[in-house]
Amino acid sequence: MANTSVPRVECEQHHAVLYVSDVRAAVDFYSQKLGFTEAFVEGDPPTMAGMNLDRVQIFLKLGTPNPKGCSIYFVVGNADELYEFQRTNGVAIVDAPTDRPWGLRDYGVRDLHDYSLTFGHRIYNAGPELEIERVDVPIRLEKRLAAVLSDLADHKHMTLSSCLEETLLHTFEPLGDGVASPHTRSDLRHIQDLKKKHGIDYDSHASYRFVERK
Repeated sequence: MANTSVPRVECEQHHAVLYVSDVRAAVDFYSQKLGFTEAFVEGDPPTMAGMNLDRVQIFLKLGTPNPKGCSIYFVVGNADELYEFQRTNGVAIVDAPTDRPWGLRDYGVRDLHDYSLTFGHRIYNAGPELEIERVDVPIRLEKRLAAVLSDLADHKHMTLSSCLEETLLHTFEPLGDGVASPHTRSDLRHIQDLKKKHGIDYDSHASYRFVERK
């Protein structure tokens, strides 16, 4: 009798392959219109190319396009930001950004060969509401840090209280040798810009040394 036990398979990467009639034109579209970066192009004229969207890579291969029954879903850091870039570059929008009940905010486009592409970022407002009672806490924050927190809350479409609560709840949870963070890599890049904007020149442990001006 054959061994029917399923092996434990670890998949390090996967690559979607889209057949296109003109690889060079497809590369230009994906880089200039969709925001991908060119990883490689093979052949002269090109017969295959790799396009990166952060850590995800897709292949564009010379052949007959067949968009029917084919779609790709990309989970990104900030779908709204990417949507604005693609929209202003004339990409055909199929669905505008919408919060979905499965915990993602996404939108759909078509590429130059009519392939269906969806881009979304994770949201955490799915599920039943949690009724709570908020209390006033006598809290004072360093002026520049408070400005960053306020701008970050605006960026994430949250109230200042919700943004602070999210940050606290994540830092209460262990993650490996550190703690969890509520911020995507896109958020963290934005936070670095906000720190520069508001002149934060101290590290994450500086609060132990804060002394208020008299």
